[in-house]
Amino acid sequence: MNRPDGAIRHDWTIEAIVALHDLPLLELVGRANAAHRRHHDPNRVQKASLLSIKTGGCPENCAYCPQSAHHREVDLTRDRLMEPGKVIAMAATAKAAGAERFCMGAAWRQVRDGREFDAVIEMVAGVRALGMEACVTLGMLKPHQAERLAAAGLTAYNHNLDTSPEFYGRIITTRTYEDRLETLATVRSFGIDLCCGGIIGMGETIRDRASMLHVLSGMDPHPESVPINALVPVAGTPLARRPRIDPLELVRMVATARLVLPASTVRLSAGRSALNREAQILCLVAGANSVFYGDTLLTTPNAGIGEDAALFAAIGEPDRACASAA
Repeated sequence: MNRPDGAIRHDWTIEAIVALHDLPLLELVGRANAAHRRHHDPNRVQKASLLSIKTGGCPENCAYCPQSAHHREVDLTRDRLMEPGKVIAMAATAKAAGAERFCMGAAWRQVRDGREFDAVIEMVAGVRALGMEACVTLGMLKPHQAERLAAAGLTAYNHNLDTSPEFYGRIITTRTYEDRLETLATVRSFGIDLCCGGIIGMGETIRDRASMLHVLSGMDPHPESVPINALVPVAGTPLARRPRIDPLELVRMVATARLVLPASTVRLSAGRSALNREAQILCLVAGANSVFYGDTLLTTPNAGIGEDAALFAAIGEPDRACASAA
């Protein structure tokens, strides 16, 4: 039985998602925009900031990631966990520049109890005290750790699927897909929002992209936040020679995600810096309703604040903080 675009569904098939993705582009974007308007203010785009609070030396072997200790040819300085006071001050600066959500990433395989995790708890509480949403990505975690994060006021936990179950083993072998799903279930059990998406442009097929969305659509409720990333090839990583995707592939993925996950916030994430203004606007029309501010996303380039001020002015949302910071 056909259902109207924008209906919340958990019974999508991979084949149906592929069929959506492959619609004529104008029809796909039009349908996605209609679904977006059913659940969201089409003129609202949330601005988020992402900070690497502990950089490099990660024991995972994710093929795309410059922070992996396995990729020794990557030119990256390893940094210890930042001090909470400095992180909270940077969050305040991000808020002054227009960010509503502050995301913190540590290059860990899993959370370990002790002074460093205590420091992260302090960071979360400090960011929330600023009146901002707080999101962290820390790797796998145990129930008592998720409970502490929830008690500190954590808004969301980022733990991406990265790709489809079928393609996953070609991207990472040090952590299973089931490990990721278990972490997501643990986070959800303590009432923390899920921030969970993936990356396109790693050599996967369209069916792989649809399969990843299929997994997300089967979650009940759907993840509140779904980052859609385009691979940023980094010298020294196994995917360094992958060509950048055509911007319209990102538009299609955003639009398909919007139709399959209509009430989720779809975040236009890594790879945005390679898009011109018009391609970014088309992604917003297709259903993206969040972007990351700042010159870097963890360790990869991002659009600058001045460019974003121009972007938001062009779509009729002049940003006073960005304009003053430019």
